[in-house]
Amino acid sequence: MFNKKQKQLDNNERPSLVTLTRPSSVIAEQFRTIRTNIQFSMVDKNLKTLVITSAGPGAGKSTISANLAVTFAMQGKKVLIVDADMRKPTVHKTFRLPNRDGLTTLLTERDVEIKDIAHRVDTEGLFIITSGVIPPNPSELLASKRMDQLITEFEDLFDLIIFDMPPVIAVTDAQVMASKADGTIFVVNKDGADKEMDTKSKELLEKVKANVIGVVFNRVELKGDNYYYYYGAE
Repeated sequence: MFNKKQKQLDNNERPSLVTLTRPSSVIAEQFRTIRTNIQFSMVDKNLKTLVITSAGPGAGKSTISANLAVTFAMQGKKVLIVDADMRKPTVHKTFRLPNRDGLTTLLTERDVEIKDIAHRVDTEGLFIITSGVIPPNPSELLASKRMDQLITEFEDLFDLIIFDMPPVIAVTDAQVMASKADGTIFVVNKDGADKEMDTKSKELLEKVKANVIGVVFNRVELKGDNYYYYYGAE
């Protein structure tokens, strides 16, 4: 169905994808805990679209997005991760994919179909749409009727769609998409947490009636593991 060829990568090439490189680690288990907490937070509603954002840069939201996508795919779900950070995209770097075409292409070229853009990677059930060319008007594109149409099309094709968004404080992109998504996860960096920025972000998300279903407290040192990264959604 999807025209993009499957991408085979050695796990050693993907240090940020700990759910693939170290699936038995404490960190990978924390991602499975986050997955479970997300599922329990939406028991009365079918969660199809999930926004991942943070207050500012450097919180690790893109790493969280990628590993959550892998974790849900490993559960047997058909998962799509969309790099909707059309200002500073990183998903293509994480998965070592080309970024010539992507979300921008789907938003601006009506004759292009999802199957022509989505990358099918070697993790069963996981698909990637990169950002594509950086446009001059990301917020307007995300707020467009075309974006609404794409979300509906995504929901018809996949069990879960994860949108990796820019930080809330910097631009309105995350607010726009949080207002459209079933749920939003907010990532907080333990070492760089700014209470004022986090509070402001919370207020901005509340203004658009975003359904913030959890917070991931990132880069928390875990005893017995050489990395320090993640806890779970609360």
